Amino acid sequence: MTVIQESVAALEEAEILGLYRSHLSKGRATLAELFGSHMEVASEGAWLTTSDGERFLNAGGYGVFIMGARHPIVMEEVERQLRTHPTSTRILLEPTVARAAEALVAVMPPGLDRVHFALSGAEAVETGLKLARAGGFSRTVSMERGYHGKTLGALSATAKEVYQRPFRPLVPGFHHLPFDDLDALEAELSAHPGDVCVILEPVQGEGGVIIPQKGYLKRVEELVREYDGFLILDEVQSGFGRLGEWWGADVEGVTPDVLLTGKALGGGVMPVSAAVATRKAFRPFDKDPYVHTSTFSGQPVLMAAVQGAVRAMTEERLVTRSMDLGARLLPRIAEIAHRNIPDLVVDVRGQGLLIGVELTEGGLAGELLIELFNHGVVANHSMNGSSVVRFTPPAILTDTDVEFLLNSFDLATRDLVRGAATMPKGGN
Repeated sequence: MTVIQESVAALEEAEILGLYRSHLSKGRATLAELFGSHMEVASEGAWLTTSDGERFLNAGGYGVFIMGARHPIVMEEVERQLRTHPTSTRILLEPTVARAAEALVAVMPPGLDRVHFALSGAEAVETGLKLARAGGFSRTVSMERGYHGKTLGALSATAKEVYQRPFRPLVPGFHHLPFDDLDALEAELSAHPGDVCVILEPVQGEGGVIIPQKGYLKRVEELVREYDGFLILDEVQSGFGRLGEWWGADVEGVTPDVLLTGKALGGGVMPVSAAVATRKAFRPFDKDPYVHTSTFSGQPVLMAAVQGAVRAMTEERLVTRSMDLGARLLPRIAEIAHRNIPDLVVDVRGQGLLIGVELTEGGLAGELLIELFNHGVVANHSMNGSSVVRFTPPAILTDTDVEFLLNSFDLATRDLVRGAATMPKGGN
């Protein structure tokens, strides 16, 4: 960029920062300043571009970009729909939503064949919780450090004090148990047979990439069935290929009553989520089509994105690619972390392309995110695990992209050591 172009970009960034403060969130503006007030204006594949022409490898996005940004198959489907019929009346039959449901069910665990589409992951969670309540389950159990969203029902399941406190009283009937504790779960289910809905994630993403013991998910399913409960798997982040399988449920051959998906479901182009249920669980919605509705549920342009996303994942074998890339990245990230920051790293863990680096305190995680950004990589913090930096890169990474990510992590951790020497000691 020329000096003039750089000046223009800087002025525009300052203007947008001011608009954030005036009309959006002062806190969000302050956070942006920590990352240099850069403004993202374009994206393609694994990379995003800022207004000043800098490019960053996107290993963040909270799991949305499993197939990268603007994937050509997804864009083709969306652009075609935009030119013909983007939004429907929702009174007449509309083929796009039917085809999207068919495509999604085709990649689901067997037995899940009823679909309710929504926009956000939290809306999908609300749908699953309402199906449980309509089915007669008045008691809901979720897991500590689990994350299910911030609408009122979803927030009641999200066991995080800082998010819940300003909005109490929440929805009654919610209880929280330790994740990966089968004894605690069985005690709860046996004390309230026929009345408990269990909602949990196969891997806790926002909890800090918490992976349960092998066999845990299958045993959860067995216990829920034994005590006539209702099982919801929240795969909004872990699903759609992120773990190296289509779904975390597939890892142990589990079929819940409802499986929730979102984030990557819209192909990194459109906001789409879904609750996919068994026929028995979905019965209240079959009986009355107006008992749970949303104006933009199943709109054609969104459903075109779903069809494109399923096509892209299938035709380019991105689920397998996710597993292979994860198996390649995880040991190398661990090796770099334990070599460069042995006194600052607690653990490096992951499954597929959901990888977490746990540091000794939350402040260090924030510093590492900034250092990664300084070396051209976008990653995320974990909202329920503040000391964990989370990588959710796309399954379309090239060999060059992989080496860029690893080299940037190497440089960032080296810089973190230098910065940590001057950091004040203290809390998360």
